[in-house]
Amino acid sequence: MPDFLSDGVRLAFIDEGRRDGEPVLLIHGFASNVQVNWVGTGWVDLLVKDGRRVIAIDNRGHGSSQGPHDPEDYHARDKMALDVLRLLDHLAIARADVMGYSMGAWISAYLAIDHPERVRSVVFGGLGLAMVTGISGQEKIARALEAARDEDVESAVGKSYRDFAIRTGSDRLALAACMRGSRQAVPEAEIATLAMPVLIAVGTKDIVSGSAEDLAALIPGAEVLLIPNRDHMLAVGDRVFKDGVRAFLSRRP
Repeated sequence: MPDFLSDGVRLAFIDEGRRDGEPVLLIHGFASNVQVNWVGTGWVDLLVKDGRRVIAIDNRGHGSSQGPHDPEDYHARDKMALDVLRLLDHLAIARADVMGYSMGAWISAYLAIDHPERVRSVVFGGLGLAMVTGISGQEKIARALEAARDEDVESAVGKSYRDFAIRTGSDRLALAACMRGSRQAVPEAEIATLAMPVLIAVGTKDIVSGSAEDLAALIPGAEVLLIPNRDHMLAVGDRVFKDGVRAFLSRRP
């Protein structure tokens, strides 16, 4: 994967498809990476076949990107959203459709709020009202990631994140710092300022994301896509999600 420097941190990305195609930028979720979230699920191939230019970033602390171990280096607004902005600058892309999943949706929201001129439309996948209310249990997950042995982990949720991090070969200390530093709730008044087309896509069995409908009620003109019988982990690769996003992108101004 090619890479670039963002405030001294080397970050990996992919840039696929037609250079003259409409750019779409993909931002993966916590403990995932470009390959797991977007390539392995078929998203990149699908969007490239639609004639789009597809850019996806390995967030700091994930995949092939460098990972600081200080939670302050993972602030969603002041660090991670600016990483994405710098990638657009690095590639000389003035404006892109942006899709984030879970933590990536948080990053997408701050990018769209602070730099609306760079975001043509935005898809919040796997994250509903929890974007505004926040998600609990972060410290248990961070401690599970830091544990020296599996038997030291008491939290079932923490164990699932730890297992996923091990399977993906992730830097668990970087992920623990990210978990502690990245989950700043988006103020209601700020999310309500979004004026570009917005799609909120959540699985009907997702107990993490919060209500898609309640988040949409805060954003003028936002659309909701419910992904039947899918939880937080399985919704990302679902055909309903893919078809809904492609339809949304095809009809947005």
